[in-house]
Amino acid sequence: MPFYTTSDNVRLHYQKTGSGQPLLMVPGWSCSLHFFDKNIGPLSEQFTVIAVDLRGHGDSEDPGHGHRIARYAMDIRELLDHLDADDVTAIGWSMGASVLWSYMELFGTHRIRKLVSVDQSPAQYFAPDWKWGQLGCYDVESFLRLCASLQYEERANAEGTVHGCLHREPDADEVKFLADEIMKCPAQVKIDIMRDHTNLDWRDFIPHIRVPTLVCVARESQVFPWQGSAWVGEQIAGARTEFFDNCGHMLFWENPEKFNRVVAEFATG
Repeated sequence: MPFYTTSDNVRLHYQKTGSGQPLLMVPGWSCSLHFFDKNIGPLSEQFTVIAVDLRGHGDSEDPGHGHRIARYAMDIRELLDHLDADDVTAIGWSMGASVLWSYMELFGTHRIRKLVSVDQSPAQYFAPDWKWGQLGCYDVESFLRLCASLQYEERANAEGTVHGCLHREPDADEVKFLADEIMKCPAQVKIDIMRDHTNLDWRDFIPHIRVPTLVCVARESQVFPWQGSAWVGEQIAGARTEFFDNCGHMLFWENPEKFNRVVAEFATG
């Protein structure tokens, strides 16, 4: 398995497949690059697909520090520099979208030509001026309940995450495979990065994104009301918003044919 070493000496796992224009795929909270298994192969027939395990996730090392969105964004920059990848179409799902927003706030368009945000609200917590927060972790009290679940019922939490990310009922093999990948991420890592991620509000920055952007929205998401994810596309000048009907948060898993087609059209258009 290929690894690269970050500037703070952490070994992170990535996968590079195919040839052609580069696509970067960044998974969400607690998840590994294998959540994109239905996408990497088909897209690599046309593109160079780069998928990464964030620090402490999947097969990447957990150094016990750096579990903040901004550090994850730096890790992504260092991966693209390591691979000398330019004109990248960067795809971020869920928390992965927040990592890419942080990347663009910190580093601008360095090596990135286009952006794809997949089913992520700009603000996790509900507030008087925001009613489309994260349905499972929407305020401080719900975050504390999540922490307790991760500490004492971690496997059940992982399986619950799988069910919560899909609109249809997954079969037993799917639940085991995806929950096993989630369990590679230690409970403390999940807590530490969620503490940072869930307190960030990107509504002030998102309207300043200036690269061509595709926003993918799951109509039946149990993680975010679809309006919150759609807000992102409404705020970026010229953005294209694509709705996925009858799909949950993992819309690329439930309708990979449409996702792969839409992403390919956007990346080459």
